[in-house]
Amino acid sequence: MMWRAFLFAVLAFPATADTVTATRSIRANAIITETDVILSAAKAPNGYRRVSDVVGQEARVVLYAGRPILLDDIGPPAIVTRNQIVRVRFRGSGLSIVTEGRALERGAVGDLVRVMNLASRATVFGQVQQDGSVQVHQ
Repeated sequence: MMWRAFLFAVLAFPATADTVTATRSIRANAIITETDVILSAAKAPNGYRRVSDVVGQEARVVLYAGRPILLDDIGPPAIVTRNQIVRVRFRGSGLSIVTEGRALERGAVGDLVRVMNLASRATVFGQVQQDGSVQVHQ
């Protein structure tokens, strides 16, 4: 009999998971701070559940006040910006080349970005490194 009462309580009152919600409108490419978000009772199956997961991240789209922050809405902050001069590195087959290039798009650590080699004007793809350089792969 006790388990029936428990089952009824669980089914009658579904658990609502707290979701991180924006307290104000946040522009795309802005870094999210603790004052920008709160934990609310909004239901969002693909939303963040902890404020600590969101703080320090960069908004990839405009986040509107009162709406849940979804997984695809934010990401790590970009350290390479469009038109920034970056160090381009290539290593392979015993060869190591380091030159300068112009980033053709924004990117965070680990992102694949297009870079134009300033010497040859060739466009290559590379992965953004922690120090802001771009590692070109074969």
